[in-house]
Amino acid sequence: MAKNDLLGGSLWDQYSNKVTTLMNNPQHQGEITQEQCDAAGHKLIVADFGAESCGDAVRLYWEVDPASDTIVGSKFKSFGCGTAIASSDMMTQLCLGKTVQEAVKITNIDVEMALRDTPDVPAVPPQKMHCSVMAYDVIKKAAGLYLGVDESSFESEIIVCECARVSLGTLREVIKLNDLKTVEQITDYTKAGGFCKSCIKPGGHEAREWYLVDILATVRHEMDVEKMQNAADAGTSGDFETMTLVQKIKAIDAVIDDSVRQFLIMDGGNVEIIDVKDSPDYIDIYIRYLGACNGCASSSTGTLYAIESTLKEKLSSKIRVLPI
Repeated sequence: MAKNDLLGGSLWDQYSNKVTTLMNNPQHQGEITQEQCDAAGHKLIVADFGAESCGDAVRLYWEVDPASDTIVGSKFKSFGCGTAIASSDMMTQLCLGKTVQEAVKITNIDVEMALRDTPDVPAVPPQKMHCSVMAYDVIKKAAGLYLGVDESSFESEIIVCECARVSLGTLREVIKLNDLKTVEQITDYTKAGGFCKSCIKPGGHEAREWYLVDILATVRHEMDVEKMQNAADAGTSGDFETMTLVQKIKAIDAVIDDSVRQFLIMDGGNVEIIDVKDSPDYIDIYIRYLGACNGCASSSTGTLYAIESTLKEKLSSKIRVLPI
């Protein structure tokens, strides 16, 4: 595949090596015939799913051993971009060797994570993420055909975005995995909110139980609490004055996050810890003011006193806070 096929060569670096390899050399592309399955005494399942918004479509072939419900053969045909091909290939790979009941638990997140080179770096750029989220739907269709049940019976999660079929669990996981901070980022990564927009916030043409703005606020709050708790746990593993430098910085950050930072941010400012130095009489904490706090008259009086007194109360009376 030429670089021009990826919306310009500048996007290459945003694709994982696994994705670019499977774009050009998919391992499971093709079809399984009825003759093949009949010869082995297996059952052939063919399921289609298409995303009307972007034109991508995938056809999934399963060869299932009815004696054990095991998927012994799995292939696909994809009609779409390179990202759709790579994600379909990985989805097909994940199905192999699983029972139908196990395969239906494969999610779009499982496929995207499997395409990553490293766990903390997304496999594709945000604007192409929607091309890798067809797995769950087509697998449900295939499982429904095999088991003779309606595919909706596999739906165990709350669907927030009906247009893109994105669940509450997927949204929560994507926000956490990618540290998303805006609804626009959620749409880039999952396609949720990109169509009728009713799921973004109240006031759309269709009332929803869940809205992206509320989900984002809730998950971000949970992430902040978890971050503070982790820092506090690391910081309270012993007496503050005997902690390592890293433990001290984490403990200081946790206190500031919990008691100070929110008020600075409300006024357009912030603060960061630059260094911590010990002496027999003092523990000197060097800080830098950011935003509106930088140069503010209160930064050397009231604000400084509030930060220092809070840290003294919660950590050590030996603390001095020194702005630089």
